[in-house]
Amino acid sequence: MIVSEEDARAYVAGLCDSAAMGRLSLLVGDLVEENQQQNLVAKATLETVWQRHIADSAQLLALSSPAEGAWLDLGSGAGFPGLVIAAMRPEASVVLVESRKRRVEWLNRALARMGLANCRVEGRRLEHVERFDAGTISARAFAPLDRLLGLSARFSTGATSWVLPKGRSAEQEVQGLPRAGRAMFHVEQSLTDPEAGIVVGRGQWSEKS
Repeated sequence: MIVSEEDARAYVAGLCDSAAMGRLSLLVGDLVEENQQQNLVAKATLETVWQRHIADSAQLLALSSPAEGAWLDLGSGAGFPGLVIAAMRPEASVVLVESRKRRVEWLNRALARMGLANCRVEGRRLEHVERFDAGTISARAFAPLDRLLGLSARFSTGATSWVLPKGRSAEQEVQGLPRAGRAMFHVEQSLTDPEAGIVVGRGQWSEKS
């Protein structure tokens, strides 16, 4: 379990190279500054930003089984987990979906500052994003699980990996799915919060699931 900022930095450093750590440090500095202009994250969480946001996002890499195709991050907002994934895996294609104008501007500035060409921001509602095959789909605090799956189903294939942090409601939300859906997903405990769960699965979602 990751219980401190030191733990969090060490954990993330074990998953990427020094160049990626440099990009993440730059992201943290920019986030603190931008948070004074718009409420990207709760102010109290900035004291433990590596644990609450960076490591919390980075742990999804170990839980995913990426298929061919872009990593699709829904409701990217402050950039978690999508910006972290893009910074740690510059060889991977990452698509951030965010409809709020000020958040879109922030995401684009952050990408430019980190010098990442592997990531793009779709500044519109998910329903209006042109379909592509997603290798991995992630979302943090985007929507209830059943609605999230319904909205993103058209991007999924039989090989798509799903990594969906759902906090304390993870198990309850999985149990609320249709029977076939319950068989498709399981819950992993978060490394950054002993009371939080991450919904993990693989495959194509449909309304019949």
